[in-house]
Amino acid sequence: MEKYQAVSKNIALVMDQVEFVNGKTRVYGIVGDPIEQVRSPEMVTWEMQKRDHNALLIPMHIARDEFDSVMPHIMRMRNLDGLIFTIPFKAQAIALAKTLGPQASQIGAINALKKHSSGAWSGEIFDGIGCVEAFKQKGITLQDKRLQLIGLGGAGSAICVALAYEKPKLMRLFDINPQTTERMAKMVNTISPQTVIEVGLPHAEGIDILLNASPVGMLNDARLPLAVEQFKKELIVFDAIVMPENTPLLSLAHDCGCQFVRGREMMLGQISKIVDYFFAP
Repeated sequence: MEKYQAVSKNIALVMDQVEFVNGKTRVYGIVGDPIEQVRSPEMVTWEMQKRDHNALLIPMHIARDEFDSVMPHIMRMRNLDGLIFTIPFKAQAIALAKTLGPQASQIGAINALKKHSSGAWSGEIFDGIGCVEAFKQKGITLQDKRLQLIGLGGAGSAICVALAYEKPKLMRLFDINPQTTERMAKMVNTISPQTVIEVGLPHAEGIDILLNASPVGMLNDARLPLAVEQFKKELIVFDAIVMPENTPLLSLAHDCGCQFVRGREMMLGQISKIVDYFFAP
């Protein structure tokens, strides 16, 4: 009897302390391969809880070769209302959406998928919006600047489009896929005809802002996304990678006295917009 009373007391204590999850909690997930580098679960959950939504975001590690077979089953969960996609699924996930927002339609990738009351799913991408917002929060203007962008995958393409709308003086683009680079160069030209476009191996010469949107430098990857040993201190450096916060690229920028913008700051720039999207009527 005493043992039963002790267990009951512990359960009551836990119930008093844990207020962020219960049987009515709506579930959202972030899907990636790998997944341990993401910061979205705590950041998005905090934003939803702050707005008094009974919801949380959980990490979902799905292998790349199992994505197409696993995702339809996950999406049948009755209490699952939305998904966020990270590397390498932003382009692949677009097939899961019945309708697309304007940026996703333009880019051909999504990083947010929302379930409507009808059961239909719609998708949009917010990486570019978050990147530009991170620069604005630091008082850094992009108009008339010379930019080097490395990586034009799902996040990189969204960043590329958002940067083009800021009317930079020059954009130098690089991706391991030449067809992707060519497509994005044409898109930049359509959005901002006055922007000079260069395509080729990345470098920091004659550049005001260097942006990495490739996965090079993620987790325990000690590589740099371009061949360089030193930066001029006037260069501004951005890395879209969230973990580690101090990537090899940002560590080099710091050592050279450069101003830099972290991937976490980009994430903060888009969190509010993603939560708005998830809970809009």
